[in-house]
Amino acid sequence: MKKNVFLRLGLSVILLMHSVISIFSGDVNNFGHFYLDNIGFSPFGIYIAWAVKLTHLFSVPLLWFDRHIKPVAISNILIFVFGIYFVHWQNGWFVVGGGTNGIEFNVLLIFSFLSLMYPEIYFKKQNRFPCKKDS
Repeated sequence: MKKNVFLRLGLSVILLMHSVISIFSGDVNNFGHFYLDNIGFSPFGIYIAWAVKLTHLFSVPLLWFDRHIKPVAISNILIFVFGIYFVHWQNGWFVVGGGTNGIEFNVLLIFSFLSLMYPEIYFKKQNRFPCKKDS
């Protein structure tokens, strides 16, 4: 039985749309040249931008077929963490509403991928002060 099918499908749709749209619109090139190069990644900005988009794109079928989930999750989490640091941090928390282009969506994606990597983790409630049962 495949686990987390809805989470995997949801993440794959997000990654697919985020990569395919920017590839066909040319935004991936603009992000590489006009943003990444300008913040200090020149002359590698275009290559980094394409590596990010291709990582997202190649993650999609792996998520669909529940294959290599940990490497997919780790690579995407790293992209989201660097995205928070280099792109979204200065915009605050909110993506919309209380602000724009903030970190909240990346944080949700990071925790979603962590949930795929470690689906069985849960916290037990511990009774720190056991009391005696009445007889």
